[in-house]
Amino acid sequence: MNIFRLAGDMTHLMSVLVLLLKIHTIKSCAGKSQLFFFFFFSGFSWTLSGEQIRDDFGVRLRIFHVIPLTGISLKTQELYALVFATRYLDIFTDFISVYNTIMKLIFLGSSFSIVWYMRRHKLVRRSYDKEQDTFRHFFLVLPCLLLALVMNEKFTFKEVMWAFSLYLEAVAILPQLVLLQRTKNIDNLTGQYVFLLGAYRAFYIFNWIYRYFTEPHYVHWITWISGLVQTLLYADFFYYYFNSWKNNVKLHLPA
Repeated sequence: MNIFRLAGDMTHLMSVLVLLLKIHTIKSCAGKSQLFFFFFFSGFSWTLSGEQIRDDFGVRLRIFHVIPLTGISLKTQELYALVFATRYLDIFTDFISVYNTIMKLIFLGSSFSIVWYMRRHKLVRRSYDKEQDTFRHFFLVLPCLLLALVMNEKFTFKEVMWAFSLYLEAVAILPQLVLLQRTKNIDNLTGQYVFLLGAYRAFYIFNWIYRYFTEPHYVHWITWISGLVQTLLYADFFYYYFNSWKNNVKLHLPA
């Protein structure tokens, strides 16, 4: 453990918390919606996603029109769930530390919870933009599995699955980045979520550099190369994210 590893873990955790906050607070996996509404008295009825809602004063709010902005890619979330499921096969067999076990449980539980919300929650699933999120993510799984069978540190089931999880994580963000490029507006929570994911991997690269110079015989080529590929995929997003932050304008990605 070092400061870079801790910073990487915390930014990764923050990215998950930002996404869960977005889903639980807005009850939506779409971006912050622009709502055009009007009030009228309780003699009329109205529904929101099939449910009637009424405030304490007997005044009802009718959603007249909703324009969804950009959202979260279910395809990326499913890939991350698969990444953690195959990476943490040793969670109940190999104990490293309490911290390590807790972080594994958090990432496993949160990744599958997010997928469940987007697929099963009656409000969240209706906000999911299937028409834009069309990346064929399963085409990423087979090449990563074949690569893991060929390039691994030891040809055992756990080690092959570990290598597979590294290769898959390197490209898991692709459906999300493609979704952001297809949409014109990116809300703050979605932008922060993707930024924190990229920052997590960048901190881990600093962690590997630090360990290379402080620990004898520390060499993990599979981890290093997959992590570098993953970070490079974020480079374009980082550029536009920092530009929007510097100029205090809304984040846009080129189509």
